[in-house]
Amino acid sequence: MRAVVFEEFAKPAAIRDVADPAPPPGGVVLRVEATGLCRSDWHGWMGHDDTISLPHVPGHEFAGVIAAVGDGVTGGWREGDRVTVPFICACGRCPACARGQQQVCERQEQPGFTHWGSFAEYVPVHHADANLIALPDGLSYATAAALGCRFATAYRAVLQQGRLRAGEWVAVHGCGGVGLSAVMIAAAAGARVVAVDISAEALRLAHEFGAAVSVNAADGDAATAVRDATGGGAHLSLDTLGSDATCAGSVASLRRQGRHVQVGWIPQGTTPVPMGLVMGQELELIGSHGMAAHAYPEMLRQVTAGALRPQELIAGTIDLDAAPEALAELGHGFRTGVTVIAPSS
Repeated sequence: MRAVVFEEFAKPAAIRDVADPAPPPGGVVLRVEATGLCRSDWHGWMGHDDTISLPHVPGHEFAGVIAAVGDGVTGGWREGDRVTVPFICACGRCPACARGQQQVCERQEQPGFTHWGSFAEYVPVHHADANLIALPDGLSYATAAALGCRFATAYRAVLQQGRLRAGEWVAVHGCGGVGLSAVMIAAAAGARVVAVDISAEALRLAHEFGAAVSVNAADGDAATAVRDATGGGAHLSLDTLGSDATCAGSVASLRRQGRHVQVGWIPQGTTPVPMGLVMGQELELIGSHGMAAHAYPEMLRQVTAGALRPQELIAGTIDLDAAPEALAELGHGFRTGVTVIAPSS
C-alpha cells in the first residue's frame, strides 16, 4: 500500500510503498476512505510524543470500510461494513474499561502514535469489538473522520466533563478544529459562547458556528476581556489549543466556582497555572481525553438529525500525495477548519 512515512522527527515525510497490514487477533484492517489532518499529528512528527517508533506512519482520526477481519472478533463485524473508531483505542478488559471509561484505558493504543496510523490506504484496528463504531447511512466518510479526534473530543469536553447547562457562559480558548467544534456544540446546547483566538478568520468562523462574543487575544489581556463580556467570568472555560498562555488564560477567565477543562495537549514541561485563583475562588480543573466508542450513538443521533453539523468544519480535501507538505505546514500559522485526506482517491 501507499503511505506517508517519516524516518526522522521534524524531517520531511514522503510517500512510500510499504507492506499491507494484516488483521491482528481480535482486530480488523480498514480501507481508509478519509482521515483528518490534525495538530496532534504534527506534534507526533515533531517528536513530542515518546510512544512513536521510527519509521512511522501518522494519522489517528479516520473512517473507512472493513477490508479484513481477524480471528477472535465476535461483535458481528464483516468485510464491507462502514465504520470509524475513537482516536483512543481501548483494550476492553482493564479496570477503566470495565467502568465504561475506555478513553482512559490503562492499556490504550493510538493509531498514528503507538502503531502505524491512517495516512495510508489501509490501517489496522486492534480490539475491534471495543472500538469499532458503525456509521449511519448517509454520513459521509469525510464527516466521520472529522468526528474522530476533534469533534468527539469537544463533545465530551463540553457536555460530559464540562457539565454544561443551557444559559451558561462558555469561553473557548483557541478556535482551530477542536475549538470550533466546541463552539458549535456549546451553542447548540444553549450556551452563550465567547470565542478567543489571535486570528480574525478563526473568530469569524466561530461567529458562524454560534459564538455570541469574540475576543482577539492579540489585542491584550484576553482573560479580562472575557470576564468583562460575561459579567464576571465564564461558568465553563476550555483550553482547546494547548499552550501555556491558553491554559492560564482559560483559568483566569472563570467566575467564582467556575470549571476549566483542559482539552488541548501541552507537551510535557511546567505550565504556569494561577493556583491562587484556583484555591481562592474554588475553581475546578478538569482533564478531557477523547470519547469512548460506546458514547458515540447520542452524538451521531444529533449529527444525523442536523442539530450538530461537523461537516461544516471541513475546509477541504486533499489526496495522499499532498499530505507530507500539509503535515509540515501545521507548524506555521492558523488553518481554518478541518483538512481531510482521501488516501484511496
